Amino acid sequence: MKTETVSTDHLSWTPYLAVKRVADVIFSSIGIVILFLPGLLIAAVIACESRGPVLFSQRRVGRYGREFRIYKFRTMHVETPKYRSTEELENSGQYITSVGHFLRKFSLDELPQLINVWKGDMSLIGPRPLIAEETEIHRLRLENGVYQLRPGITGLAQINGRDRVSTEEKVRMDREYVEHFGMKEDLGILFATIPKLLSGEDVVER
Repeated sequence: MKTETVSTDHLSWTPYLAVKRVADVIFSSIGIVILFLPGLLIAAVIACESRGPVLFSQRRVGRYGREFRIYKFRTMHVETPKYRSTEELENSGQYITSVGHFLRKFSLDELPQLINVWKGDMSLIGPRPLIAEETEIHRLRLENGVYQLRPGITGLAQINGRDRVSTEEKVRMDREYVEHFGMKEDLGILFATIPKLLSGEDVVER
């Protein structure tokens, strides 16, 4: 993997940044309306299965390295350590609720992030946001200019192995996304995401 700092000068003038933000607002608004009732059903099932809030929030690192609060449907028991990534938890499967396994497999737990997209914390497409405690991948992302863009609900790594690829490989794909940032790249990721969601492929609970 290349380690020299990647140039992000092209991101300071491309009009696609404005187009992308407008599209994010429009499609996240539509998504929030369409998925409101299914979201209520998911919330009801979560509430019936285990104690605790139906929504889970957590600090994540966003554009320019600024932290924001991400929203997800809760898929783990409330006693789960909050600021550790799933892969750092020993026998992480024991923390995940029964309905949580289903929600995570088909990424339904991510639906509340449409609120983050609407607010401007995130984009529909971009590198996935991380917790601040994942220091090594943050260092690599900084070297590769990843934080010049908003994080996304789906991205290049999510359609190319997701949980099955290494940290270095994820950052390589993040860098590739930054270098080829544009509508063509985003549309390709969007259309590749749909079959991945329907199949639940590459979701690994470590």
